[in-house]
Amino acid sequence: MLMVRSVVGGVDTHADFHVAAAIDSNGGLLGIESFPADLAGFEALLGWLTSFGEVSLVGVEGTGSWGVGLARFLHDQDIDTVEVDRPNRQARRKVGKSDPTDAVAAARAALSGAAAVTPKTRNGPVEQMRVLLVARRSARRQRIQTLNQLRHLVFTAPEPIRVRFKDRYKRGLVTEAAAMRRRPGSDPVTYTTNLVIRDLARRIQGLNAEMASIDDMLTELVAETAPSRRPPRRCSPCMGREPTPLPACWSPLGTTPAVSVRNGLGRTCVVSPRFRPAPVRPAAGIGSTVAVTATPTRRCTASCSPACRRMTRPAATWRAAETKG
Repeated sequence: MLMVRSVVGGVDTHADFHVAAAIDSNGGLLGIESFPADLAGFEALLGWLTSFGEVSLVGVEGTGSWGVGLARFLHDQDIDTVEVDRPNRQARRKVGKSDPTDAVAAARAALSGAAAVTPKTRNGPVEQMRVLLVARRSARRQRIQTLNQLRHLVFTAPEPIRVRFKDRYKRGLVTEAAAMRRRPGSDPVTYTTNLVIRDLARRIQGLNAEMASIDDMLTELVAETAPSRRPPRRCSPCMGREPTPLPACWSPLGTTPAVSVRNGLGRTCVVSPRFRPAPVRPAAGIGSTVAVTATPTRRCTASCSPACRRMTRPAATWRAAETKG
């Protein structure tokens, strides 16, 4: 009876090409080859690995950056894939640094079980949320920067402009400044300052509209992905933070293995498998220990009363466990 050899692959990823290594079940090197970092290169890489036998596992470096395309392709082909971290520095110093060496190290890390983390699939609604949040964060940073420029420009503007916008708060300042029209006067500095103030205010309004559109899309995606999890009501005055349709305690659903826990607000949250257990600290008595279970920080999600305008952390739950010394 012909036995099919089990093959484990390792890939050192780059922007333009990937270096792959194939080893057998005993860790023996079968071959090293380089492939382009595109769909044709992914197919050629998988075909090259299968030429040695049945591919049982592939370790890929950088599944969140240069290797994301390859990891997604292998997942679609039902090939077991694990994420490989950077090789050990001591081992790298002994054998040197090269792409073939890193590829072999990735394959042997996957074979030995040192690399056992399943990479994110990065597809579906969760990936849509991630992309939208990238755009929202950049728009929010740019809006804050533009608003600061607008306010400081008003502070140092000529006297007619400074007196006009002296008592205007953020929203009123932006609304009134964006509605100004071009009226050339005798003072060119005043005219130019008014023109720049208007343009900055209109830029802020455009960023507000962009963020509102992203929030609507995020709300729809959350409702489709987790219909049983109702987003909290918005409360913008609390803690000086902006409302967001994504609760802070939610992790991306459906991308990585996760567990469900109950947080301090009575809601079920999805946390990372890297969740650390409660620390154990020595108590005052001899031969006893006290385990502290920290309760998650409360966030205002219900109302905008003065009592909820700050972060409140409930007292930790202490439970003493007497142990024999």
